[in-house]
Amino acid sequence: MSDRPAVTVPSLRSRKRRDGAEPIVMVTAYDEPGARIVDEAGVDLLLVGDTLAMTVLGHEDTLHVTIDDMCHHVAAVARARPKCLVIGDMPWLSYHVSKEETIRNAAALIRAGAHAVKLEGGRARLGAVEAIVSAEIPVMGHLGLTPQSVLAMGGFRVQGRSVAAAEALLGAAKSLTEAGCFAMVLEGVPDVVGAAVTDAIDVPTIGIGAGPGCDGQVLVFHDLLGLGRAPVAKFVRQYAQLGRLATDAVAAFAADVRSGRFPSDAETYHGSSTLGDALSGSPGEPSAP
Repeated sequence: MSDRPAVTVPSLRSRKRRDGAEPIVMVTAYDEPGARIVDEAGVDLLLVGDTLAMTVLGHEDTLHVTIDDMCHHVAAVARARPKCLVIGDMPWLSYHVSKEETIRNAAALIRAGAHAVKLEGGRARLGAVEAIVSAEIPVMGHLGLTPQSVLAMGGFRVQGRSVAAAEALLGAAKSLTEAGCFAMVLEGVPDVVGAAVTDAIDVPTIGIGAGPGCDGQVLVFHDLLGLGRAPVAKFVRQYAQLGRLATDAVAAFAADVRSGRFPSDAETYHGSSTLGDALSGSPGEPSAP
């Protein structure tokens, strides 16, 4: 897929399915090998998500990564030079601060290699969105189940189930669009809510547990490949079980080492018998002066 054109914010902003556009594909990735796999698969958007806290670093939620952590992983992804649009997730407390610090944190992700940033939240985050957009940095919004609000929500719970909650989410989506967001992630909401938000705004929506009516879909790299911890969320489809394959491969290696089957003759660099005799001090070797 290396000859395909690079995905840009302007080319993505108008990709609405209602206008006949092809659905958008987004996948997370956190390092150079993952970015190469995702890009070679022809994905449109590559999100360096704060989910690295859970999928890579072993935390129970996304609250334990910093802007420095995110910059480190964005830079690793950028080294793959992907054609897909790279989006850096702004972690918890990196945009809940002054406008000046918010812009600095967003700029750090851009300097690390991101083409845009993503942040969570509704109307309370309009100031942050406007500040970042004013610095000429593209912003993707994120509504519904916002993992950085896990403590306030009391867990990872589906949002927008009531009419009032759904209407509030719809209003927030419109406000974020007006503030300058070029796209919106909708996570963990009923399908009718995902479809209503998608119909109501002029920028594309990327769903994750938001039904098939969105303009695109996203899954976490480790989840779709079967590399994450079980059980997976209801909205995850696993396309491979690479974790099981990897465990079996390492177990086979361990068994071969313990049985003496590894390394084989073909996997060994051979020295001459003269070299071996010299190193073992065999009889007949000249004595040292």
